[in-house]
Amino acid sequence: MSHPASARVTAGTASEPEAFDVGIHERLSLMQLLLLGVQNVFGMIGMFIFPALFGHAFGLPVGAIAYLYGVTFIVSGVVTALQATVLRLPIVHGPYVGSFAALLAIGHLPDGGLDLAYGSLFVASAIWALLAVPVRGRSVCGYFARFMEAPIITGTMVILAMIQVANTSLPNWLGNAGGKGFAGVNLLSGFVCILALIAMTIWGGSRGRRGAILVGLVCGTLCYALFVPISFAAVLDAPWVVEPRFFPFGFRVRADLVAVFLMVLVPANIGSMALYKVVGRWGHDDPSPGRMSAGLLSVALGGILAAIIGGFSTQVYPDNIGMLRSTRVGSRYAVLAAGAILILLGACVKFDMLLVAVPAPVMSAAATLLFGIVLVHGIAILGQVVWDDRNLVIVGFALMVALGALFVPPETLHALPLVVQLMLRQSVVIGGVPLIILHLLLGQAEARK
Repeated sequence: MSHPASARVTAGTASEPEAFDVGIHERLSLMQLLLLGVQNVFGMIGMFIFPALFGHAFGLPVGAIAYLYGVTFIVSGVVTALQATVLRLPIVHGPYVGSFAALLAIGHLPDGGLDLAYGSLFVASAIWALLAVPVRGRSVCGYFARFMEAPIITGTMVILAMIQVANTSLPNWLGNAGGKGFAGVNLLSGFVCILALIAMTIWGGSRGRRGAILVGLVCGTLCYALFVPISFAAVLDAPWVVEPRFFPFGFRVRADLVAVFLMVLVPANIGSMALYKVVGRWGHDDPSPGRMSAGLLSVALGGILAAIIGGFSTQVYPDNIGMLRSTRVGSRYAVLAAGAILILLGACVKFDMLLVAVPAPVMSAAATLLFGIVLVHGIAILGQVVWDDRNLVIVGFALMVALGALFVPPETLHALPLVVQLMLRQSVVIGGVPLIILHLLLGQAEARK
């Protein structure tokens, strides 16, 4: 087992304490694996938010939303398990906000649909998998790793991702005019959820923080149920095991949409490589380019699986990276346990139906707070940047392009080519591309001075 923390120091320093008390490749008892695995599951924001928001956005029936929960858990569990075994690092993956937003946008296009969205995601993920295959220890995808060494890229990308999903938070919390609970009950139950979440996060201690999301959703749901009856009959009537379906929404492909998904996948994979390096350095196991390429290949395979069974592609979850530091347990076996738990929970239809019972306004209220926290995390990363003229130009232009795209009049938007319309709806892409290009040009020029 591990040595005392006081006896361990970080490589290259004489006084900085070791990041982990339990190293990356150290094993744990079965009970410890179970506890840490459950903690990791309930630290994943998108797992409990995105499937409900997605299902309600398309008016899917209860059973279809439960299916979305199931496959989202399963895909995330498979990729997380692969990260622990192939990459050999304690990296937890969950649904990626970029693919969530792209599927949402393409699914609502007049000539689009979920069949076109998932078919194009499948082809894009397959292409990305080929680009991630390591050759002589390197891959095409690995080229992008160097961009994420700069906080200016990492922080701005986080902000762009939150801009992209802002319309799924407060608007869905309010609900639709004439709908159940609009607007007083929705607002009240949402505030109860948020107050419980805040209380558990700030005053609940380390254990309370791990279950804060669950406690908030339960409290908000109980408040909502006081005014609008909630039936759990569907939970009792549901079968036990999920039956995955191949392309449940159909299958169509368009080249321009495949290109959109490829550009959406780039930021997630760049961010993944940056966090691989961070965790590897904490545990004195800095991953080689070949290992990182293998890790990205497992993510791409997860994207293929998601497209086939109707889920979301994945990304590294920073909250779970934070758990590594707070628990000081870096064992990849704990993350492997989390992957197994995710697969088992996702395969249980009754568990998935229980999540569907949580009202959409309560989910959206929690998303409003949690997305805001992530947004501020991006701003905090930008606090490391020296704001000279070059960096002001790089970030200022990228952010204003992304924000301005939100206010393009509908008649102007519809007069543009379809691929341009989709780009304008993807803040991560429309802001992220000029961000990387300007940083490559101006930032590199500054480094040569």
